[in-house]
Amino acid sequence: MDLELDGLEVHFDHTAVAAPRIRDLLPIYRDLLGGRHLGGGGDNRIAGYRTFQLTYGNGNKVELMEPLAGSTFFDSFFELTRGRGGVHHLNFHVDDLGAAVARLTGRGFRLHGLNRSDVRWQEVFLHPKEAHGVLIQLAQPGSRDPGEPRPSLEEVLAGRGRNGNGIPSP
Repeated sequence: MDLELDGLEVHFDHTAVAAPRIRDLLPIYRDLLGGRHLGGGGDNRIAGYRTFQLTYGNGNKVELMEPLAGSTFFDSFFELTRGRGGVHHLNFHVDDLGAAVARLTGRGFRLHGLNRSDVRWQEVFLHPKEAHGVLIQLAQPGSRDPGEPRPSLEEVLAGRGRNGNGIPSP
């Protein structure tokens, strides 16, 4: 079988769920299902969202996301979900983002959001029209400083996570 990413290491990393308020997701993903804050999380001020991950006993992860105040980042997504939110994207890690992009575009797949500006996290998205309505994120994580502090869940929700804007989650 000829695979588009044949020869590249690809593995599923997490499912991202977005809602207008992360606090509305916690009763399900943390309290009911037993997710534990993985450590870290924070704000993407440029795109306009806050995020952090929960992990489960088997090592699987769910990322929770919400818009920052005044952000339009999720507007079209929330319009599609009638304001409720839901599964936003699936994340797969690749060992060579440049090779993945070249192979996929060479086969005619539509990609968007290529971002290679941060060596700690480079990403591109496979358009939902290419994946039966699912947004697929391909990411190449880089190395992180092991001494970098990892904010607690409370710090993230208070707006004091990585790149936090200081404004608490609603």
